[in-house]
Amino acid sequence: MNPSEESRDRLSLTAARILVCVVLTVAFAIGIPGNSFVVWTICRRMKQQPSTVVLILHLAIADLLVLATMPIWIYSFAHSWVFNVVTCKALVFVVYCSMYASIFLITALSIERFTAVFYPFAVRWWKKKAVTFLVVSGIWFLSIAFGATIIPFQETDETDIGLQCAARRYDSNAQEVACLLIETTMGFLIPFTVIIICYVSISRRIGRMVCPSKRRSTKLIASVVAAFGLCWLPHHIFNLMSVASVLMEDSHPEMSGSLDKTVAVGVYIAGSITFVSSCINPLLYAFAARNFRSSVRFVKLSRLFEQMGPLAKLESVKEAPSPNGKEETLTTMEMI
Repeated sequence: MNPSEESRDRLSLTAARILVCVVLTVAFAIGIPGNSFVVWTICRRMKQQPSTVVLILHLAIADLLVLATMPIWIYSFAHSWVFNVVTCKALVFVVYCSMYASIFLITALSIERFTAVFYPFAVRWWKKKAVTFLVVSGIWFLSIAFGATIIPFQETDETDIGLQCAARRYDSNAQEVACLLIETTMGFLIPFTVIIICYVSISRRIGRMVCPSKRRSTKLIASVVAAFGLCWLPHHIFNLMSVASVLMEDSHPEMSGSLDKTVAVGVYIAGSITFVSSCINPLLYAFAARNFRSSVRFVKLSRLFEQMGPLAKLESVKEAPSPNGKEETLTTMEMI
C-alpha cells in the first residue's frame, strides 16, 4: 500500500470514528429517557397489560439493555478499548442478545396482528397470561442462545484507531462463513420473511376495513418493523460482503482484498446505525399518540397502548363495497 492510499484509509477511519461517536451519543440521549418512559407507562399507568403491550414492554427492555452499554462504546471509539477481553465478549453478547430479542419480539407482534385479522377468535388464546409468558420466555431463551454463539469468536484487536472490541477470530474460513450466515439468516432473513408475509396479507385485508383506529395501530407496528429493518440492514449487508470476501479469497484475491477494506470502514458506521434502532421506537409511539386529546404525555401513550391491545369484545367492521357492489361485514377483534 502506497503512502497516499494509507493516508486515505486512515482519514476514512477517523471520519467513521467521529460519525460513530455522534450517532451513539444522540441514540443514547434519546433512547434512555424514551424507552424508560415507555416501560414506566406500561408498568405504572396500565392496569391491564394485553399480550401486544407485553411484547412492546420487552422490546423497550431489550433496547434499554443495549443503551446501557452505550457510554463504554462511545469512549472506546473516541479513544480505545480499556477493558479486558471478557468485558468485550460480555458487552457484545448483550448487543446481539438484544438484536435477536428485538427481531423475535417484532415477529411475534406481526404474527399476533395477522392472527387478529384472519383468525379473530384465536386471539383469545393469546390473551392468556400463561401463553404470553411462554412466548416471551421462549423469545428470550432463543435470544440468549443465539447471542451466546458470538462469545467464543469475539476478541479485542489493535486497529488504526487503537485497541478496539471489534475483532472476530475463527478457526477456519468455513466456520466464519457458517457463523455469519447463521447470524444473518436467523437474525434477519427468516424473521423478516415471516413479517413481510404477515403484513402483505394484512394490508390486503385491512385496506377494506372502515376503521381508522385499527389501521393506525397496524401502521404503528409496521413502522416499528420498518425502522428495525432499515437500521439492521447495513450490518447484515456487510456480513454478506464478509462472506463473499472469504469465498473469493483464493479465486479473486484482489476483489477479496477490496471487500475487506470496505468492510473494515463500513462495519463501524453500520454498527452505529444498529444502535439507532434502540432509540427510535419511543419516537414512533409519541408520533402515533399525538392525535389523542390530552395535555399529559403518559395519558396519550397509555391510551395508544390500550387501543393496541386485544379486547374481549368482538365487533363487526364493515368493509368497503366489493366489486359486485355488495357491502360485506368482517367480524374481527378490537386490537387490529
